[in-house]
Amino acid sequence: MAIQIYNTLSRKKETFVPLEEGKVKMYVCGPTVYNYIHIGNARPAIVFDTVRRYLEYRGFDVKYVSNFTDVDDKLIRAANQLGEDVPTIANRFIDAYFEDVSALGCQKADVHPRVMENMDIIIDFISRLVDKGFAYESEGDVYFRTRSFDEYGKLSHQSIDDLQVGARIEVGDRKEDDLDFALWKAAKEGEIYWESPWGLGRPGWHIECSAMAKKYLGETIDIHAGGQDLTFPHHENEIAQSEALSGKLFSRYWMHNGYINIDNEKMSKSLGNFVLVHDIIKRHNPQVLRFFMLSVHYRNPINYSEELLESTKAAFERLTTSYQNLNHRKEASTDLTDHNQEWLDKLTALHEQFIEAMDDDFNTALAISVLFELSKLANYYLLEKNTAVEVIEAFTNKFEELFGVLGLTLESEEMLDEEIDALIEKRNQARRDRNFQLSDQIRDQLKEMNIILEDTPQGTRWKRG
Repeated sequence: MAIQIYNTLSRKKETFVPLEEGKVKMYVCGPTVYNYIHIGNARPAIVFDTVRRYLEYRGFDVKYVSNFTDVDDKLIRAANQLGEDVPTIANRFIDAYFEDVSALGCQKADVHPRVMENMDIIIDFISRLVDKGFAYESEGDVYFRTRSFDEYGKLSHQSIDDLQVGARIEVGDRKEDDLDFALWKAAKEGEIYWESPWGLGRPGWHIECSAMAKKYLGETIDIHAGGQDLTFPHHENEIAQSEALSGKLFSRYWMHNGYINIDNEKMSKSLGNFVLVHDIIKRHNPQVLRFFMLSVHYRNPINYSEELLESTKAAFERLTTSYQNLNHRKEASTDLTDHNQEWLDKLTALHEQFIEAMDDDFNTALAISVLFELSKLANYYLLEKNTAVEVIEAFTNKFEELFGVLGLTLESEEMLDEEIDALIEKRNQARRDRNFQLSDQIRDQLKEMNIILEDTPQGTRWKRG
């Protein structure tokens, strides 16, 4: 079965056919690095890391590029507030980004280009648009003539005559038309700047991805991806400036993940409900957050709450417990019988269901339901009076294979015996001090880790549940 991708450009699922057989050029819009990433940034990082993993699993050679916006109004404001320069702020939060997404199981891109390191190609890109008449200089700014690109609006499926000016398209007297958007911004006092043919300044937001995608992947790429909020104006503007310059299709497939709500409310600065990944992974296993993100199809909205994450944790642990139970089975036979072949055939059928789910526009929600079927099947098998080594290994291998495709790990977070003993001694001391609140907290903590305590006249005994 061929992979089907929902293409935002056509608004339908299409059979994935790359430009070059066996190879995929994929560009994903990365974060603006002025702070720690929030949960909204984490979703595309996880989703498109999974898409990349699956494409590679299916045998494609994927070149994956994801940028950092390290020059931006937000960075300039953060630098002014903190009394630091823009590069220092950017470097700090790029390091923090890698730390956070690595914890979430995301692999590094093949290239992570930065605006500040690609200023020459950005300026050249803009200059060529000006030479072709698609852009113009006005008092040190450079704007793209939006109406000069006849297909403007084709990604967001809007008529140019009906378009409202987007939130990041600034209206000003310097423009020929309100829909024109900035390619280059003249420097204001105290701002970071670079020299250009139009004077000192810095790039507009949209131009960076067009220039860097062209540099690292070419004029036409296979997949361009990002959050749904980027469809307009950011990706619409990327198409306009890229295709105006090259005269070629910019990207064959456009993928966009859905929004995230926080406690059933849209995440927004005005509501103050931004949740930072940096904070979440201090309280929760990062793998549980990844599992949570993949439990909903990437194009659908997802609602985040602490309660939902806790229930996801329990579901995730049901899967990992099944895997651990398989590994702990000691009395397996080495004989493979016809009856055991039936179990192997069931495993093969589940594998095919997993592939079918992922081939259908990377339906991780359905793929995870297959993992639960795998867990159920494993549990049933362990009830068998006689189990075979080959079947046990087939189950564990299938767990590892399918979890790996989704970027999930089956590693146990079991505490070491000495760590448990130290916590029990701390609890005993709290009881002697009559600090029963702390004593109960430690008991509950151990209970969550599946450590069962038994208080006896001879002292506290424990065992793993």
